[in-house]
Amino acid sequence: MNGKSTNYIYFFSLIAFAFGLSACATYYQSHFDFNNEFEHGDLGKALETLKKRQSEGDGRTRFLYYVNKGLVLSILGEYEDSNSYFEKAFLFGEDYRINYVAEATSYFSNPNVAAYRGEDHEHLMVLYFKAINYLKMNMPDEALVECRRLNIRLNQLNDRYVSLEKFQRDAFIHTLMGIIYQSGKDYNNAFIAYRNALDVYENEYAKMFGMQVPQQLKIDLLNTAKWTGFQDEFENFKTKFGMDNYIESKQDADLIFFWHNGLGPVKDEWSINFMIQTGDDNTMIFTNPELGLNFPFVVTESKDRADLAKLEVFRVAFPRYRERELYFNSAYLQLDSNKYSLQLGEDINKVAFHSLNQRMLQEFAKGLLRAALKKAAEHSIRKEDDRLGALIGLVNAMTEKADTRNWQTLPHSIFYSRVPLKEGTNPVTFTIQSNNQRNIDYNFTYTAKKGQTLFHTFSSLETMTGPYRYY
Repeated sequence: MNGKSTNYIYFFSLIAFAFGLSACATYYQSHFDFNNEFEHGDLGKALETLKKRQSEGDGRTRFLYYVNKGLVLSILGEYEDSNSYFEKAFLFGEDYRINYVAEATSYFSNPNVAAYRGEDHEHLMVLYFKAINYLKMNMPDEALVECRRLNIRLNQLNDRYVSLEKFQRDAFIHTLMGIIYQSGKDYNNAFIAYRNALDVYENEYAKMFGMQVPQQLKIDLLNTAKWTGFQDEFENFKTKFGMDNYIESKQDADLIFFWHNGLGPVKDEWSINFMIQTGDDNTMIFTNPELGLNFPFVVTESKDRADLAKLEVFRVAFPRYRERELYFNSAYLQLDSNKYSLQLGEDINKVAFHSLNQRMLQEFAKGLLRAALKKAAEHSIRKEDDRLGALIGLVNAMTEKADTRNWQTLPHSIFYSRVPLKEGTNPVTFTIQSNNQRNIDYNFTYTAKKGQTLFHTFSSLETMTGPYRYY
């Protein structure tokens, strides 16, 4: 096979990728029918749409297919089926095999050629929802298994990044573990989990996300300290929290209410123009003076340096998140004359932004390497056939695209509260308040046995813009 034939094969391969990847559409836009149905709360229709796209369960976005189907089924109350899909997503995350052909091809096209592996926080949320499903099926032991899996995942994050502000411990997951231990009367392990959660909230979460320690966590920590017999810790934490007059108490039963508020961010793309400068020795520098960005690459071959120096200005696409702002800003539960506020436990929106920011230097490096390889190939082909080289340049531009895939049905934030119940029937009103001060009430009745902990989740899918749109 001669050099020109090889070039034509390369060219037509890129053309196929250009048309096959729908170069202009983001992942959200290419799945607009499902997203629109989900955001409008038409979950039955959204589930049907997923079933029509069953082939995606074997494709490059199978992780997103699994988690979307798992979440829709969970909201619909199909907890067992939901967990079957979440388990598939978990196992996919455990499979570290990489399709190296697809990974290599992505550098001559764009990252969407390779399978979407999932963001770190998305893999954590898979196990969170599995645990919640088990709790609602009254299977606390199985829920604890998922929490232990979560701890393993968090430990795996510990050495992955060099940033001083690594997302390596999840305060809300430790809180959830404490809640589950407490529901099983294992107050010692519950106290340990709550104390771990307090440490993360006070340190990492306060610094990275500006979050406060939930008041409910303080109460639960004090109660379990007292019930375990840790009197010194009980007194110390009372002083620490400014709750010197607090007296622990046990109720007949408890309700743990989780409010999944809003929708998490949508990933789209932005682009930056870079120029090439020649540095010292074998270094070529990709620079953007407006943003103060400089990325050096070592190029050993003098002819390659000459080719790169001809690139002048070129565009590179990178991923970014867009927030879907909350429509509801507060909520409370009322039983008899007592009100219990819902408190922020996890801000998934901020976690997502922080996780992407952690690896932006890596994203820049990958994007620039991709652009350099594509442009160098274009210049090499131009030496043999200028017209073919021009077409390659056009295809390179068409295929320059960031990876805009992410789990877009996740909630924006998770709030929670504990409501003491009496044995028997308990009518509870859940009230949510929008930004325009409009209240919406939902009435629930819980029948509790003595010593029982009940679990309930409520999903508010509304955002400030309604169904998400790009502007």
